[in-house]
Amino acid sequence: MPASETALPLRIGARTLWTLRRRLARRRLSLAEALGGGVPALPPLAEDDDGYLVTALPAALAEKLAARHAGLKPFVRQRYRRSYARLDLDFEGYLGAFSAKSRSTCRRKLKRLAERSGGTLDVRCYRSEEEIALFHGHARAVSAKTYQERLLGAGLPDGAEALAQMRALARAGRARGWLLFVGDAPVAYLWAPAEAGCLIYAHLGYDPDLADFSPGTVLQLEAMRQLMAEKAFGLFDFTEGEGQHKSLFATGGIDCIDLLLVRPTFANLLAGYALGGFDRAVALAKRALGASAARRLRR
Repeated sequence: MPASETALPLRIGARTLWTLRRRLARRRLSLAEALGGGVPALPPLAEDDDGYLVTALPAALAEKLAARHAGLKPFVRQRYRRSYARLDLDFEGYLGAFSAKSRSTCRRKLKRLAERSGGTLDVRCYRSEEEIALFHGHARAVSAKTYQERLLGAGLPDGAEALAQMRALARAGRARGWLLFVGDAPVAYLWAPAEAGCLIYAHLGYDPDLADFSPGTVLQLEAMRQLMAEKAFGLFDFTEGEGQHKSLFATGGIDCIDLLLVRPTFANLLAGYALGGFDRAVALAKRALGASAARRLRR
């Protein structure tokens, strides 16, 4: 992918305090690449490019990649766990790997929402180009209610261009969408495009009025049940970031980083050290606040 101006935010939680910009060639590793263990190839830089931003890179490969590009200065932008689930498993065996408490909790959530729905769960899967158009309309109605869209601007993409891209993926057999209905109303959606035989956890949202019924968890569980029966995809990539939802449904994970590799100019080094110093300060503050809260709880 050719280099372009790339925003490098100084962020605390969802709030961006400042943004630095560099001209970077971006390279995101697919899950298959990350599991393969090979050092990724990077495209040559143009004369006016500042460097690379390599995301979802297994942490174990960072030194090897930096050594391969010894003329560039490396900066680690962030560290995280990339979770995934194997889809070649038998669903009952997959569920059996959950803790006894998690299995009991999932069954209780399924039962409660089924009772709320009149006795059965209404989960619908969308695959074809025509079905995805229908899915998009219903899913957008749910997404508009979610905090991800209202507060973070991170809901399911809207508009003709977004729908055209989703239809193209469906036409190529590279997407699945799911909706959970209560009565005639959609209350949760899951959108998962595919890459190299791997479905990607792109967008999940639910009606906050039904949050007590855990519709997102119920929908994810039913989607996993269908996928393990279908056997059309090998993996489900929960992508970067950690959380209870991902840790519950994942069967494995990789420790990853986002790595900046930049030419050692004054402006690039200043940006790299500023980002690194800011990220370390935020991490220290979080640990201090966590330790303080723990001490208060022990009193």
